Amino acid sequence: MAAPQNPYPVKLFVAALFSQEAVMHEAIDRMEEQWGPIDYASDAIPFDVTDYYVSEMGEGLVRQLFSFARTISPAEIVAVKLRSNELEDCFAEGGRRKINLDPGYMDHNKVVLPSMKQGSQKIYIDKGVWADPTLRYEKGTLLAFDWTFPDFKDGRYLRPLLRIRELYKTGQQ
Repeated sequence: MAAPQNPYPVKLFVAALFSQEAVMHEAIDRMEEQWGPIDYASDAIPFDVTDYYVSEMGEGLVRQLFSFARTISPAEIVAVKLRSNELEDCFAEGGRRKINLDPGYMDHNKVVLPSMKQGSQKIYIDKGVWADPTLRYEKGTLLAFDWTFPDFKDGRYLRPLLRIRELYKTGQQ
């Protein structure tokens, strides 16, 4: 029988959804207080695959990806997800969020997003958080699963995610 192995560190990132740049700038400061310096920020990418968030967060939503210089243990994603939910609440007004912070992690083989919701593909981790395998790395690219969110599936985040993966691989963390 093989001895238990500790997991390799993973690259933490956040996919932030927002419409007000001022809120995003303040959220960046809060995220860096929590998880350390940001080592990569993508351009803002239009979020137009659904109008699900418009009634809560307004029109003109964009998503921006941020990665952090330090790596984490995959087990830390539970605390990161819970804290990101708290940060969202800090910016909310009248029960409506101004920002949606979706943390995740990447290793050499995959992208995982934590979720507060169950799903057939999701694996329970702890404290009401499930791990949702979202993308897999194969032959130089990231490939979606059937259940992958449409905006992660359609390739709009491919270049930023591959750049984050390169930072992770080369140890520029």
